[in-house]
Amino acid sequence: MTLVDTSSWIEALRRDGDPAVRARVQALMATGEAAWCDFVRLELWNGLRGAAERKQMEALESDVTNLPTTDAVWAKSRDLARRARAAGVTVPGADLLIAACAWEHGVAMEHDDAHLKALAALFD
Repeated sequence: MTLVDTSSWIEALRRDGDPAVRARVQALMATGEAAWCDFVRLELWNGLRGAAERKQMEALESDVTNLPTTDAVWAKSRDLARRARAAGVTVPGADLLIAACAWEHGVAMEHDDAHLKALAALFD
């Protein structure tokens, strides 16, 4: 299972999205390994433009595994925020929560986001 971040979903869903990112997300979808969390879903729903994109999102809702944002995920996100700050890394709260969700559920992440790349070193 791999938590696909909003940054990769956007590239995968755009007609002119990055071909490498699109291929990675499509491979995860084809094998049933694509997952997301509630915050990624919210970000995607918030960015929809029109009926066609809404229909596409509705289809994804039934095909993508949702990793729950539990109390343990929130606790990990706070821990990750402390670690990031101590390391001099400033990261938006959304990225902290998404990364913590992957960390708590023990899954890999697919992303195209510099903040998430910086957080990867703090996952020990």
